[in-house]
Amino acid sequence: MGLTLAGVVAGVLFLTVALSVAYPNLPDISDLSDYRPKLPLRVFSEDGVMIGEFGEERRRLTPIQDIPKVMKDAVLAIEDARFFSHGGVDYIGVIRAGLANVGRAKSQGASTITMQVARNVYLSAEKSYTRKIYEILLTFKLEHLLTKNQILEIYMNQIFLGNRAYGFAAASEGYFGKPLKDISIAEAAMLAGLPKAPSAYNPIVNPKRAKARQLYVIDRMEENGFITHAQALAAKEEELKIRSGTDAGRVHAEYVAETVRQLVYNQYGDETYTRGLNVTTTLRATDQTVAYKALRKGIMDYERRQIYRGPEKFIDLPSNPQEMEDAIDDALADNPDNGDVMSAVVLEANPKQILAMRRNSEAIEITGDGLKPAQSGLAAKAGPNIKIRRGALIRVAKTPKNTWEITQLPEVEGAFVALDPRDGAIRALVGGFDFQKNKFNHVTQAWRQPGSSFKPFIYSAALEKGFTPATVVNDAPLFFDAGVTGGQPWEPKNYDGEFAGPMSLRTGLKKSKNMVSIRILQAIGAPYAQNWITRFGFDADKHPAYLTMALGAGSVTPMQMVTGYSVFANGGYRVNPRLITKITDHRGHVLLETQAPALDESARTIDARNAFIMDSLLQEVARSGTAAKAQAMLKRPDIFGKTGTTNDSIDTWFVGFQPTLAAAVWMGYDTPKKLGDRETGGGLSLPIWINFMDYALKDVPVTEYPAPEGVVNVNGEWYYNEYAKATGVSSVGSQDAAAASPSQPAKSGGAIDVLPPSDEKKRILDLFKN
Repeated sequence: MGLTLAGVVAGVLFLTVALSVAYPNLPDISDLSDYRPKLPLRVFSEDGVMIGEFGEERRRLTPIQDIPKVMKDAVLAIEDARFFSHGGVDYIGVIRAGLANVGRAKSQGASTITMQVARNVYLSAEKSYTRKIYEILLTFKLEHLLTKNQILEIYMNQIFLGNRAYGFAAASEGYFGKPLKDISIAEAAMLAGLPKAPSAYNPIVNPKRAKARQLYVIDRMEENGFITHAQALAAKEEELKIRSGTDAGRVHAEYVAETVRQLVYNQYGDETYTRGLNVTTTLRATDQTVAYKALRKGIMDYERRQIYRGPEKFIDLPSNPQEMEDAIDDALADNPDNGDVMSAVVLEANPKQILAMRRNSEAIEITGDGLKPAQSGLAAKAGPNIKIRRGALIRVAKTPKNTWEITQLPEVEGAFVALDPRDGAIRALVGGFDFQKNKFNHVTQAWRQPGSSFKPFIYSAALEKGFTPATVVNDAPLFFDAGVTGGQPWEPKNYDGEFAGPMSLRTGLKKSKNMVSIRILQAIGAPYAQNWITRFGFDADKHPAYLTMALGAGSVTPMQMVTGYSVFANGGYRVNPRLITKITDHRGHVLLETQAPALDESARTIDARNAFIMDSLLQEVARSGTAAKAQAMLKRPDIFGKTGTTNDSIDTWFVGFQPTLAAAVWMGYDTPKKLGDRETGGGLSLPIWINFMDYALKDVPVTEYPAPEGVVNVNGEWYYNEYAKATGVSSVGSQDAAAASPSQPAKSGGAIDVLPPSDEKKRILDLFKN
């Protein structure tokens, strides 16, 4: 008894000395009373849909009062049922774990929630006596400093739960795609089972093990009286809808999110990824989704007309069925699906049929029209790199008839951007076919030739030099020798190679006649036009003052084009593209908020009369010109725009607007090359624009621009007042003029001979004589 007593005293003395040495070395935990974990940057659309997240840890800080009771009950049932009654340490559990470790048995733990907080926040996961002592001491310190609810709040926001999710709120969104407040008992039990082994019990990767763990958690909830037997049975039977992958329910706005990230980082530096900033943008989630699908559809429609380039790779398929499935899974993991362009491995192939396997051993069959895009790869004489055979990794897609067709990842790229011309708010932006494939943002970074889509800015300049929509210009051949060009001789052509002779400006733009544009630029002077286009936001140095500027030979970005056309759309005001409307911290405190700019005279960049007449001309293009499909398919007259195709069909464009929404579409190769002899802006880019606008304008009423002061309508054509005096027609404000609108087409034969001012008259007439 004496020896036993002496041993106990010695043990207590030893423990006292150890604690007195270790306690001063414990970290300061006072900051936990104001818990501030690393919180990611989140980017949201105007309507509150998250479109991007940046940070090391995916976490949504949730106060304990906002965590639903069912989630807290599930965690307590499986992790620490006596949490609210013990002092922080489960002594019996600690002794059991210590004995297991001494006996070199499988390591065990009896960590309470408080102990897990101590370890997760301040200590490593090392299994040792020293770390255990520090863990216990920290646990006492935490229990002394914080309330039970504070400790539980830290635990439920700090714990790692797999899938880059930290905390149960982030896990609920990551695994179920829903906020934590909406989860069921069954879902709460699934999440509560994750802390023990987030990878092993991940319901996306290991659904069977996750289900078994969930059932165990439900049993523990029932045993501890958190739920009834009937609730337990119902929870076990509930079928959970697990998010199958990153694409599920996702708004594809990666280019927008990355742009926001860069802008915010420039302001906040490294705090961008840890401060929990929430950024609201002008983007509309539904418009963005439609734009993303429209651009991809347009690109894939073009891709179907291209030569088949062959399978992406070839793999050896073992004869053993299980080994073959493993080899296919590995190949598909290395070459994942690209949205609706999915990967598959060929099992059998002949000219009439392809049998292939997709993920999860899904067998697919391709026959009939589904084989047409790859006929060259099924031919007997196909080259070894083109031949579709067993082991070939190919791309497939679903058709509208729900059958399969073979396809390929496109090499061509595209860009789409839409904004509100009244305030510059960006409503949709797609910088390329796929962000993971190519992170280059073609909307803001791609400097390309605009081709004929640039002509409206030259016509706008001409209106200020005395031209009218009825001014007649000769569509006849032109030749410029080296003495004029300063380089190679230049003999421009129209797209169709034909010349139609004298025609009005309206007809010249409607038919996109190159000779008309060149003669206009000749008349007004290239330096004047170069200066004029800066009013629309273009860089003068990107558009040298040569006659080739008339054909869009300079360099622009799609963002510049939609901004430039917005000036026509809003009546002559310059608006800058606007993306971020508000930045808040994780507590909702507003750090930055922007307001839509007012369209007052300080923002005016061209005369309202100029914008109005240009609207009339662009409306004609969309009604009966190169973009006639626009009004015909959208079945509304308030559509304005211009197609564009550069030399050798290297770039194709369509830029257009309705008074409330302007959009630009571009297609081309990153390394410029021909898209095809018959590929044009009207054939490639316009259908993408129409598909988007068909949705975006569905509930938008038809709008007509009112005629501004200073214009007059004569025989169905619009003029500045000063150029119509000879007709004897009064200015706008008279009964006849006020009744007119730009939606009225110019009457056939109605163009009259309205001459420019006297100081320009002789020079222009001399130029037009030939």
